[in-house]
Amino acid sequence: MNNSRETSLFSTRNLAIISVISAISAVLMLFDIPLWFAPSFYKLDLSEVPVLIGAFALGPLAGVVIELLKNILNFVIDGTITAGVGELANFMMGCSFVVPAAVIYSRKKTKKSAIIGLLLGTLTMILVASLLNAYVLLPVYAKAFSWPVEKIIEMGTEINKNIDSMMDFIILVVVPFNLVKGIIASTITVAIYKKLSPIIKGVK
Repeated sequence: MNNSRETSLFSTRNLAIISVISAISAVLMLFDIPLWFAPSFYKLDLSEVPVLIGAFALGPLAGVVIELLKNILNFVIDGTITAGVGELANFMMGCSFVVPAAVIYSRKKTKKSAIIGLLLGTLTMILVASLLNAYVLLPVYAKAFSWPVEKIIEMGTEINKNIDSMMDFIILVVVPFNLVKGIIASTITVAIYKKLSPIIKGVK
């Protein structure tokens, strides 16, 4: 039977690991790339990969803590143009991806369970991202740049002529963007998790 220090999420060792993973995730947020089907302010990064690995190894709560610290560190390092609203939304979308995946994986730690969890997490993230973009993020970004929301929709239209409304923007930009993000992060996580988990857990 493991002692409480080993099993506690907030043991000294686990807190150190969480801090390191959060810092790695925050740095990865700085290295992003645009996607061809989305306006330039939608950029893909790999910051969710370390969060997923930490959540799989240490549990869903650890994933939430890492996601929070990642966004706080990014706020400090890179600043914000949305008074923290963008970072809060990123935290919520990240949790909607990581938590379902980690909860399912924690119940049965197999590759199949991980894949099912990551699939559910991706679908949940798509739903949460769609709602947040429609009702929070896009209006906030428009206000930050002193634009009407229609201006953002027009930016989508310049890329895809089928985008003519907020609903079109969500379906043709937000949904595929988060689908691609989920697939890439999930694929990398499945590929490398088993190699890194012994290091994170301190298993020899």
